[in-house]
Amino acid sequence: MAEKRVPLALAAVVAAFSAGLAGAASPGVPVVKAAGAPVITPDPYTQGTVQAGAAKATMCFACHGPNGNSTSPTYPRLAGQGAVYLDEQLHLFRDGKRPNPIMSAMAAGLSNQDIDDLAVYFAAQTPAGLDADPALWKAGRALYISGDRARDVPACAACHGPTGQGNPAAGYPALRAQQSAYVVAQLQSYANGTRYSGPDPATTTPNGGIMFTIAKRLTSAQMQAVASYVQGLR
Repeated sequence: MAEKRVPLALAAVVAAFSAGLAGAASPGVPVVKAAGAPVITPDPYTQGTVQAGAAKATMCFACHGPNGNSTSPTYPRLAGQGAVYLDEQLHLFRDGKRPNPIMSAMAAGLSNQDIDDLAVYFAAQTPAGLDADPALWKAGRALYISGDRARDVPACAACHGPTGQGNPAAGYPALRAQQSAYVVAQLQSYANGTRYSGPDPATTTPNGGIMFTIAKRLTSAQMQAVASYVQGLR
């Protein structure tokens, strides 16, 4: 009988999720400590509320859609995204560490309280995804679940969860129902080093270095395939 290989995801998911609170990365991917990372609320729920966030989120709907379900491939879906991750990213936009002309301007006037409220509001919303491209989803699923040993790419599921719900406590973002075009754009910005600013963008966030490393190993076809797959996840 031929040897049955265990997918990378099987061991990696267990390791990453059990060690998530300690900030562990996927096997074989270096953990990058972020000197000078933004000071954020470790648990936005200690200060933020869904009710307060609902009143403030209306300004976000023009781009991100009602309740955070964007219909434009240019803008990410925020519904169901982890509050810790959203909190971190809004601070990065506000502090000029994640360059984006629209979001830098939108976040400039936000207080820490506003950010906490918005983060927990969008985290409480239900993502309404689109369908995956029928020509790409099988290749995307294989990469997401098992990784690519030949290119030293770990399974995406190890950090982002088997169904794309992320790891909220560790700050790994949810990917389910995300716009595929947006996912590709972010993978490309990680690969070319422009996702964050500063002399060493990979150290901007505790988890950022993981994606700067992995994205460089992905082909354009792999980016397209895995992005299509997560778009169809629910």
